[in-house]
Amino acid sequence: MSIKEHIPPQSRNSKEYELHVPVLLDATLDLLKPQKGESYLDLTAGYGGHAEAFLEKTQNFADSALVDRDEYAIGHLQRFSKQGVRLLQTDFVSAAHELIANQKQFDIVVVDLGVSSPQLDQASRGFSFAKPGPLDMRMDRSQQLTAEQIVNSYSQDQLETIITKYGEEQRGFARRIAAGIVQGRPFSSTLELAELIAHLHRGKWQRTHPATRTFQALRIEVNQELAQVEAILPLLPRLLHQNGRVGVISFHSLEDRLVKQFFKEQAQAGFEAELQLLNKKPLDGATYDVHNPRSRSAKLRGAVKK
Repeated sequence: MSIKEHIPPQSRNSKEYELHVPVLLDATLDLLKPQKGESYLDLTAGYGGHAEAFLEKTQNFADSALVDRDEYAIGHLQRFSKQGVRLLQTDFVSAAHELIANQKQFDIVVVDLGVSSPQLDQASRGFSFAKPGPLDMRMDRSQQLTAEQIVNSYSQDQLETIITKYGEEQRGFARRIAAGIVQGRPFSSTLELAELIAHLHRGKWQRTHPATRTFQALRIEVNQELAQVEAILPLLPRLLHQNGRVGVISFHSLEDRLVKQFFKEQAQAGFEAELQLLNKKPLDGATYDVHNPRSRSAKLRGAVKK
């Protein structure tokens, strides 16, 4: 019986569940080639799009695990726990350390570093300025730090630094944004902040809102996303059985640079390498997932444990 048949009707038909389209799904399946009986670990399971497809192939529920630090996502993943899949509500680095400590290894590991569509679309989560919402942006809502605290308490220099570094914004505009925030605070809503940044922008803009990079920077700072990526990469070989495969999907150049560098170091390590690359060039969403608009910037890199 398929996993989908075990999804509660209210979850299966919910608007949020239907709107969540897993990024680069076919490309990930083709690259990692799941086989019946193999164990599966999803370190960023989200709403279960990748997990459902992989577990349909492997049918090994008892030896598989799904991780997410968002309690809302964990609620949607309960459909897998009924099949015997283990769920862990924590960040993926903490989950990796726990699994390694318990000597758990897997045949397939997937890490999707993006923010899921339902998170973006929920105004109350504060990830997007498309709808008015609180300046929150926490993936784990039990943590203390929010985007509102950053905006209203960081110094002008600190704000300029994260907007430049994590948002990859031009330094001159980042400086204006940081100064504008300090002069105009306190801010409490996504719309307030986005309107300020749009007002500070000099020149015309069409497709990309001027606040896009600043919101990316705040989200990365709130959730310590790059630090998490740096920490998880060297742990991946320890999570894999021999001949186990890992796929990492990144969404912006800062993430992809870290993944690319780690895999490059593995490729150049010779006999000491733990991983062998499955693809020298990343599989990108613009080419391999053309019908999913949110996958345009996605890049998939994979490796196998020797």
